[in-house]
Amino acid sequence: MPAPSLPRRSWLSLALAGSLAATAALISYMHWDDRTLLWLKERNLPGAERAASIWLPGYHATLQGKALAGLESGETSDLAYNPVTGTLFTVTGKHPTLVEISREGEVLRRIALSGFANPEGVAVLENGNVAVIDERRRNLSIFELNPLTRELNLADGKPFDLGYPDAGNKGFEGIAWDPTRQRLLLGKERNPLALFSLDSNGEQLLSSALQPLPDYGLGMRNLSALSVDPRTGHILALSAQSSLLLELDRQGQPVSFISLLGGMNGLDRRIPRAEGVAMDEAGTIYMVSEPNLFYVFNKEPDATPRS
Repeated sequence: MPAPSLPRRSWLSLALAGSLAATAALISYMHWDDRTLLWLKERNLPGAERAASIWLPGYHATLQGKALAGLESGETSDLAYNPVTGTLFTVTGKHPTLVEISREGEVLRRIALSGFANPEGVAVLENGNVAVIDERRRNLSIFELNPLTRELNLADGKPFDLGYPDAGNKGFEGIAWDPTRQRLLLGKERNPLALFSLDSNGEQLLSSALQPLPDYGLGMRNLSALSVDPRTGHILALSAQSSLLLELDRQGQPVSFISLLGGMNGLDRRIPRAEGVAMDEAGTIYMVSEPNLFYVFNKEPDATPRS
């Protein structure tokens, strides 16, 4: 005897319940609920506070998807700005290299990273020093860099153990120099996503252990990179999986954001995997994406309301 069938209305109810559950799961997974709350907060921010911030909604892509020559197979990761030379630095994980590039996206110099397994983060400190994170070896090293440097050896950087021995490929990727507070900011990618600081004088570490920072309610699926605005001291946090760039104020509270999807903020298409962000003293934002793509964002005139 065949089993009794459910009434049509019951089938529709089940289908609707399943659809609502799937939608709720997607909203939670993509953190769209967090994004909506941030958007509402952003819309209600007073003009004076907007003017005192980076204010990411005012930015527009002016250079997008330029290929960094010769880095096609290198897996470009992270980005840092050197105010002394006016150039940018990135690292490649597959072929461990520190690469200097111009603000127009021209490769200027390649510096071999000897002894590194998977460099994923770079920051420019004081006096031309650079800090490099090796995600696989879970360490941070500081090196002196000059115009003639062509190779850096891991052993010479006196590697600092970042912990999380079981992190695997979900370890530390984000790193940025905060010159005002004389500290390095570090971001663990995920599982858990977390932020830390290390005191430094710009030449060596002054802390013996990571100092945990609040997670700031980032609402991101992962944390790919960090940067500090030299003008306001605000933090830029980048997420490749969320296609999101977020601004945090000096107290660590979200202020503004932009989506890195196609059709948003002048982008013709989505940034495939945004892995690095940096800002110069004029407020121009630079990004790199795997495998070797370079982007520039500039703020549009009068983009920030004053009242």
